Amino acid sequence: MSLAPPFKKRWAYAISALIAACAAPSHAQTQPGSGAGAPRADDPEAPVTIRAEEINGRPERELILTRDVEVVQDKMRVTADSACYRQVESELEAKSNVRLWRFGDYYTAEEFRLNTETGVGYMLQPTYKLEMNNAQGKAQRIDFLSEDRAKVVNGTYSTCEGPNPDWYVRSSTLTLDQGRDVGVAGPTVVYFKDVPLIGTPGISFSLSGERRSGWLPATPGFSSRGGAELTLPYYFNIAPNRDLTVSPHYISRRGLQLGAVGRYIGETAAGSYEGRTFVEYLRNDKEKGIDRWQIQSQHSQALAKDWSYGWNVRAASDEDYPTDFSKTVAGSAERQLLKEARTDYRGEIWSLTARVQKYQVLQDPDTTTVTPRPYDRLPAVNFHAGQYDVGGFDWSVDAEATRFHYATETICPGANIGGIACVNDARINGDRMVVQPQISYPIISPSYFITPKLMLNASAYQLDKFGEDEARSVTKAIPTFSLDSGLEFERNTKLFGRAVTQTLEPRLFYVYTPYRDQTDIPVFDTADATFNFTQLFSENRFVGSDRVGDANQVTAAVVSRFLEESGAERLRLAFGQRFYFNDQRVQLTSSEPVSTGRSDLLLAAAGRISDTWGVDSAVQYNQGDKRVVSSNLNVQYQPGPRKVFNAGYRFLRDSFKNVDFSTQWPISNRWFGVGRMSYSLQDHRILESLIGLEYNCECWVFRMGAQRFVTTTNKTTTQMFFQLELNGLSKFGVGNPLEVLKNSIPGYQQLNPGYRR
Repeated sequence: MSLAPPFKKRWAYAISALIAACAAPSHAQTQPGSGAGAPRADDPEAPVTIRAEEINGRPERELILTRDVEVVQDKMRVTADSACYRQVESELEAKSNVRLWRFGDYYTAEEFRLNTETGVGYMLQPTYKLEMNNAQGKAQRIDFLSEDRAKVVNGTYSTCEGPNPDWYVRSSTLTLDQGRDVGVAGPTVVYFKDVPLIGTPGISFSLSGERRSGWLPATPGFSSRGGAELTLPYYFNIAPNRDLTVSPHYISRRGLQLGAVGRYIGETAAGSYEGRTFVEYLRNDKEKGIDRWQIQSQHSQALAKDWSYGWNVRAASDEDYPTDFSKTVAGSAERQLLKEARTDYRGEIWSLTARVQKYQVLQDPDTTTVTPRPYDRLPAVNFHAGQYDVGGFDWSVDAEATRFHYATETICPGANIGGIACVNDARINGDRMVVQPQISYPIISPSYFITPKLMLNASAYQLDKFGEDEARSVTKAIPTFSLDSGLEFERNTKLFGRAVTQTLEPRLFYVYTPYRDQTDIPVFDTADATFNFTQLFSENRFVGSDRVGDANQVTAAVVSRFLEESGAERLRLAFGQRFYFNDQRVQLTSSEPVSTGRSDLLLAAAGRISDTWGVDSAVQYNQGDKRVVSSNLNVQYQPGPRKVFNAGYRFLRDSFKNVDFSTQWPISNRWFGVGRMSYSLQDHRILESLIGLEYNCECWVFRMGAQRFVTTTNKTTTQMFFQLELNGLSKFGVGNPLEVLKNSIPGYQQLNPGYRR
């Protein structure tokens, strides 16, 4: 039979909220605005359908249901051995073998009673299994205090299967207030293998999973540079689009370091804005005896339509800061810290950018090698305009006006190792204005293209007085003509037994730039371009505007691609070389021309050549000296999930010669080995090493290992990590192994990818 008046089912939400209670320590780690997903809701107008072997009572007042009782409304279904529905009082009571299905979740209870109007009632000996996170648990009792409030007594939660889960959380009392979106738990303990792992006298959390202020899990750590460490972060949920995490960080060898990360994102009438600021401060470092700090801040914001501004600021207290506090290889190698403020304005075919830039350079005190400091730009204004296909022509204009400033500084390389004497680094300052117009006429068909281009590099310098040189002005105007052309052929073939389309794409690129003497022009921001396939097809062999290389040359290259029917590129083969008809007279700092008839030969091969093998390789070969100038080879073997092996080789003559191996590989059904080794064949030393183990038990994962890497020329640091991750709850342990493994092993896959909090 069906009853028209529906009854409310907020009591079912109470058990679901156990997930929020047990996973509360992780909620604050979500990004701003992430939320907990769309809420699930029943149709309040859906009729209630009741079935039973025997139905007695008084119609419109009380129905007594016996044997194979079933109550259904919308997406909820309840079964029991017996039940009573009092329609006048709006009360439902069910006993013995109570079962409930709702939104894919499953519940049981010995007894259940609820007043559907007031929301008051109870559930005895409930158990549950939830579709989300595959969670399950039980409770001694649930009391429904009102329509929006419930109290769970002795409730448990786990994502492990079976009646005896490997881990579970038990809370003595759990009060849920849906109206206020707040849950408050009494003493709560996490058990692992029936052994108490960690406990808290009480927690509060958001029932909907929204971010909420509170303590985050403590993160202990250990490194050879800092000793034992402990971070205890506190999260402030300031607003839906703003948050702040303050992290007291105790380092046994150095003292108490305070860190903070603030994030924000939002909208104004002009447009969007977002930013992030990270600061660290350590008062009176025990080892250095000084205050130490660093700051990183980024911000971008729209001021009006097509007008924006922003900044990027990085600074540190001293030159040893990356060495002593960085947790990654990339962090320890970062020595040029930029401070920049900029604003951008865009039109339909043009854009204007103004910026100021200033650098802080942290010299490595353990080597006599000097890290160069770029010129400060105080300021730099850049303008760009351009259009495509204007009567068949493409045109653009780039202009720049910059004030280059370099404050004289004293550099003492190798201070920690008795290096060379300190020197004063002084450079000429000045203003530069550059205008670079260009126009081209592309002729394109399906099988060929020809693109003639004409461009001009015009510059004017106003140089300050430097040493005995008086202030002076310098100008240059240098035209360039280029002609780019290519053909494309196709044929059907096979690659490792797979049908593919192979292309053959020969290309010729001619450049002519007349010689102009530029030795009286300083080098503000210009360097030799890295020689690669991109640079082969560039008009200028320099990066920057202080030098325009003279050229009478042609580049010849051939590219062959293997394409699948879908258009995906399976393999690319390429080689190319530049041929010079004249000597290269323009150099960065020398007046001596370079006499050579051809450049080094470049060869490259890259692609996913099969479902399991990938390769990326490049070689630069000097035919005159008959030797390799540089090369790199990276091979990846990935035959299946969580199986990857990487091997790499990098070589640059007179600079480095390194090999690199990394892997994630199953040792048994549940054990996985992870590791990496980067070794310098030239210096005969290990640059980075990592070894670890992972154990996957489906509802929990254990990780352990150690990493060692070079922080400066003569110093290394070692950090150890171990971590127990309880799926759907939180992580406990020392260090951050997931971040280490993802950064160190290309192709690494998390053992429990469904749990990313």
